Amino acid sequence: MRSFALTLLIFGLGLRALGSDADASPNFVVIMAEAQGWPHTSVMMDDRLPASKSAIFKTPAIERLAREGMRFAYGYALSPRCTPSRAALFTGISPAALRMTYVGIGREGGPVRTALIPPEPVLEMPTAVTTVAEILKGAGYTTAHFGKWHVGRTDPARHGFDESDGATNNGGPDNVASPNPKQAYGMTERGIAFMTRAQKAGKPFYLQLSHYPNQERKEGAGGGRDRDTVRADADEIDKTVMTLLGALDTLGLTGKTYVIYTADHGGQGRNGNAPLAGGKGAVTEGGLRVPFLIRGPAIAGNVCSRVPVTACDVLPTIAELAGVTTALPAAVEGGSLAAVLRDSLGRGAVSRSREELVFHFPHYDLGNGGPATAILLGGYKLVRSYEKKTQRLFDLEKDPGEERDLATMLPEKTAELDARLTAYLKAVTAQMAQPNPHYDPSKADDPSADERRGGKGGKQGKKRE
Repeated sequence: MRSFALTLLIFGLGLRALGSDADASPNFVVIMAEAQGWPHTSVMMDDRLPASKSAIFKTPAIERLAREGMRFAYGYALSPRCTPSRAALFTGISPAALRMTYVGIGREGGPVRTALIPPEPVLEMPTAVTTVAEILKGAGYTTAHFGKWHVGRTDPARHGFDESDGATNNGGPDNVASPNPKQAYGMTERGIAFMTRAQKAGKPFYLQLSHYPNQERKEGAGGGRDRDTVRADADEIDKTVMTLLGALDTLGLTGKTYVIYTADHGGQGRNGNAPLAGGKGAVTEGGLRVPFLIRGPAIAGNVCSRVPVTACDVLPTIAELAGVTTALPAAVEGGSLAAVLRDSLGRGAVSRSREELVFHFPHYDLGNGGPATAILLGGYKLVRSYEKKTQRLFDLEKDPGEERDLATMLPEKTAELDARLTAYLKAVTAQMAQPNPHYDPSKADDPSADERRGGKGGKQGKKRE
């Protein structure tokens, strides 16, 4: 019934031509999947690595985006948790600089029983920080966000969105355990209606659709997610993406619209993201590397770029493609991917405030081994573990599964990246986990306990996810 209703919606809408303003400015659709692992699509995300394509999941919509656009072998969320990643995409600023590093709402009463005391994160995206929606509104765009907001309780209207579902969290507008499939299709219907109104008004638009998890499935027996559950969620998302792409075709907007597809973090589970290591809650590749595809005007099809990109790059990329001439806020850390997108082979440099990419996660979560930070530069990745006081170095091109620690073999490279990491954390005044003066190993929390609880409590207390 849902698919039929969406089809009626598409073909029942007026197909009036765009006005001159919209003709001059491209449209943007950003789709953020929920907890979708890098290898959880039927697209080979890395054209040199067959295992980066799933033999189980079928995602024809993502296949179409890959066929008609550019995919990034090294596409990253800025955090292995959703709230920090979403804030980074909206603002172009890292979670470390925003201090939005987690989803918690404070520790529960009683003593902290871990070796380190994690910092209290900022939970509300500051209204003083400029969002991509605000930048585009200043350039004459109309803007909308439908789906999972999860960056605080402030109405999206105060962050530049003309239309939205409100400041929703995992439960969606109805605040239920299983917002999907209702919301997966509902947000798509609202998005198509929004695009049509913008077209009739002759306005260029920015539309973001952010998908929800299915909490009821997610918290099944044992608190884990089996592969059938993940596949079912992926199928729902992909069907709605295909419907959205069909609506762009029908409305005559495909050649005038950039579509950006990514996810908030990797899939849950230590082994569910193979060939990558780890998953949600950890700064391993499985927790951070996600599907990242862009289709749009002048972008060559079926191109696999090896340029590392992150959610922070979305804001400056869109600003350049939209022809925004005003300077971006100085705090923006991402860089525009426009030059890469215009290259037929997906090559080129991205100019950012710093060369390195940093993923700061000073929290215990889902058995991740404790607070850690990762830095990526020149194909090498250094992971600093604060509880273990270790630095591990990996060559991601040769070792995407992070199995061979090169720190002792390449001490100079390890020292270089470690120094850069220290400098970055100092520059953004990052919050750090601190030693627990009352730590008693005999009474320590079980590091796997939070994982067994499905990430809904544990060492950092109650969470909104």
